[in-house]
Amino acid sequence: MRLDKFLKLARLVKRRTVAQEMIEVGAVRLNGRQCKPSAEVRLGDRVEIAYVSRVLAVEVCCADEPALKRMQPGDAWAVLEERRVDPSERPW
Repeated sequence: MRLDKFLKLARLVKRRTVAQEMIEVGAVRLNGRQCKPSAEVRLGDRVEIAYVSRVLAVEVCCADEPALKRMQPGDAWAVLEERRVDPSERPW
């Protein structure tokens, strides 16, 4: 499944276009690397998302689109790490 679509369906980002913009500016990393919105997400991958005041690292627990649509928020991923950052600093 595409990274931008995963972020939207897993409810880590509200809209797919926002997910695409975040990926393009480098606020999302897949397995520690910058990537494109079309990068393939697989089971067990590590996704790091830099929000305004925190960085969230999650492990992908489900990358199947039909299953993601039926899941409760948070069941598609497991939190590995969450840390606060200063909003004026760019975490990447």
